[in-house]
Amino acid sequence: MNPLLTAGLGRLRSVLPARADLAAMGRHPRRDLLAGLTVAIVALPLALGFGISSGLGAEAGLATAVVAGVLAALFGGSALQVSGPTGAMTVVLVPIMHAHGASGVLTVGVLAGLLLMGLALARAGRYMALVPAPVVEGFTLGIACVIGLQQVPAALGVPTPEGDKVLAVAWQAVLAFAAHPDWMALTMAVAVAAVMLGGARLRPGVPFSLLAVVAATVVAELAALPVTRIDALPSGLPAPSLSFLDVSALGSLLAPAVAVAALAALESLLSAAVADGMSVNHRHDPDRELFGQGLANLVAPLFGGVPATGAIARTAVNVRSGASSRLAALAHAAILGVIVFTAADLVARIPLAALAGVLLATAVRMVEVGSVAAMLRSTRSDALVLALTAIATLALDLVAAVILGLIVAGALALRAIARDVRLDAMPLHPDLPGDHDAEEHALLAEHIVAYRLDGPLFFAAAHRFLLELSEVADVSVVVLRMSRVTTVDASGALVLGDAISRLERRGITVYVSGIRDGHHRPLRALGVISRLDEAGQVFATTPEAIAAARHRLHRDGVLPAARSDS
Repeated sequence: MNPLLTAGLGRLRSVLPARADLAAMGRHPRRDLLAGLTVAIVALPLALGFGISSGLGAEAGLATAVVAGVLAALFGGSALQVSGPTGAMTVVLVPIMHAHGASGVLTVGVLAGLLLMGLALARAGRYMALVPAPVVEGFTLGIACVIGLQQVPAALGVPTPEGDKVLAVAWQAVLAFAAHPDWMALTMAVAVAAVMLGGARLRPGVPFSLLAVVAATVVAELAALPVTRIDALPSGLPAPSLSFLDVSALGSLLAPAVAVAALAALESLLSAAVADGMSVNHRHDPDRELFGQGLANLVAPLFGGVPATGAIARTAVNVRSGASSRLAALAHAAILGVIVFTAADLVARIPLAALAGVLLATAVRMVEVGSVAAMLRSTRSDALVLALTAIATLALDLVAAVILGLIVAGALALRAIARDVRLDAMPLHPDLPGDHDAEEHALLAEHIVAYRLDGPLFFAAAHRFLLELSEVADVSVVVLRMSRVTTVDASGALVLGDAISRLERRGITVYVSGIRDGHHRPLRALGVISRLDEAGQVFATTPEAIAAARHRLHRDGVLPAARSDS
């Protein structure tokens, strides 16, 4: 068989479910089923709310929770992960819905699914762990603000204004409310949010989100309150279809699909890592997780579902409820499926203001105030990255915010590393080869200077190194000790060569010592030490270099000949 085909099949097998995954579902079925029921109770109002917020309706949120929930649970890389529609994904989908309509959102989901599966087969999952913590915190804070702002129209009981900029839409909703106040909707949204936030503090294990929504719906029905409801829901999932797919629009939807895939990968792997941290022995497989999320996003749009990700809040509830295998996440999706088929008429009577209250409380609970405050206090760099990422999330979009955060964090990290590079003048000690009296030591110190380079010699530090080394004056020989240089790149090597040339043009002889084995290649490839090597000015140790320097100075008459005691 072709080696490439064999390797491809092996990689595909590595991201598919194993027999051990199925066996694990039979170990604690009762505990997993109870955990799945608990998660389903929490997930129902969130699925409805995020479906409505995306613009495709409550039915799209339910379809996503059922279809994507099943596929991600079976094929994902985490046994504890719960997937479905999320607030972060909704934030990305709103402008896509505004620009391309429902068919565009569904097409983006399919494309994003294919991209995620490609990332899984390319084994890109491990690289998601490199996202710095301040970027994640700023990203989460920004998402929470956007989710809260998205709920303003429903909470105020006004029609959602046109537009995809959440700040502008929220402001237009406030103006509409000021013109015609609807205190009933606002009171209901605030009451539901207050019950959720207050109840979570008193009894964290009780699903106050569902209880509050049920209470608000009962009150609205009994009192015949004039509040907007979800409206009619289909009593079941639609038949799978690709009728939404417009091949001519694929080019314009590729960029949004990349954004959705990047967000799905980031949020799903972050959620899986949270589940690992909350459990004792569980560890997720990042490439399998990407494959499972990709398959879920590929199939969910066929049933009218929006793109999905791993959901941090629902996953945390799953772990806290005692889940030990994929059976819990499967049970959660199955229970939501039963609700779709049996209780669609009841669900349709839920007031939109009540769901807005659920999502407002969810946005508040997303922000770990203590964690954000601690990161803002830690270093100025961390505070800057967090603030910029949060502001960019609010003002731009999520993927642009993460990219901006990564660029700024990377630049600040390089700046910090570059500051660690030191060029220190080293004393010439009496234990060097040969015997020297005080006068000879004085002459030696006057004409020979040894400098030790510490840290990475790379592009971010090269310019400062050049300036410092070029300021050396009033000496005949410079010895560069390179045993503590941790890395050398092309920029650093070229700058080193430039500094040596500048010193030589001023009549200063340069000796180099202690070059590590791995650093010879860039230095030789760029011609930095080839000439010095040929001239016998490169040494394995510093004492050898200083002995050669002393010999040269004696030969040239700069230092007097060594005296004998005989």
